[in-house]
Amino acid sequence: MTHDFTGKVALVTGGNKGLGKGASLAYAKAGAKVVVNGTDAVSGKATVDEIRAAGGEAMFVKADVSKASEVEAMVGETVRAYGRLDFGFNNAGIEGEGPITHEYAEEIWDRTIDVNLKGVWLCMKYELIQMLKQGGGSIINMSSIAGLVGGASPAYNASKHGVIGLTRSATQIYADKNIRINAICPGVVQSPMIDRFEALDPELVGEWKTMVALGRFGEPREIADVVLWLSSDKSSFVSGAVIPVDGGWTVH
Repeated sequence: MTHDFTGKVALVTGGNKGLGKGASLAYAKAGAKVVVNGTDAVSGKATVDEIRAAGGEAMFVKADVSKASEVEAMVGETVRAYGRLDFGFNNAGIEGEGPITHEYAEEIWDRTIDVNLKGVWLCMKYELIQMLKQGGGSIINMSSIAGLVGGASPAYNASKHGVIGLTRSATQIYADKNIRINAICPGVVQSPMIDRFEALDPELVGEWKTMVALGRFGEPREIADVVLWLSSDKSSFVSGAVIPVDGGWTVH
């Protein structure tokens, strides 16, 4: 499926690595101007350089999505540079690793919720302010299969369930303003996060693969395909959807 996003502007939080980088590259290939967000300037600028080398247009904005002032400034910088904001892919997140609930550290809980849940809310807030001004847009929030089932760390599960609640609560409010809001729930996708897990516990990662009906992990481009479809007019009757992109994991 091909998309023509010429004249459109996309903001991808956590767009410097993993699934976010895949989406940043895909948006640019489709013709959008891309704002790549992250907290690591080295990888962020490298992603922008890759986009520019391929003939696309992009810039990097360093911001911590858990901080309101930085998110507001990020959206403001996007509009100052490119004049508008058509697509917001709220992808930034952290693993929130940790043990079971009664042993969980409060500081890990707070940081995970701040980035994965509060961060999505803050991004939505300032994206919506701009989209209301310009008359429309599309927001895609990053949840996870951990937002549909249990099994991950307490804070990660809670944050990803919360993203689905945020998405659904906003959908009806902004639908008549020409703003569509959806969430995706990726399964296990080959990424730096999975590489780290595999280095620590290859047997566990092997077990995960057996739980995928398709018998393999996903690729970042396969997540990007769904993100771009939700951004495009091809999904014009889709809003408030929560879409598993998991190779059949959640039917296991």
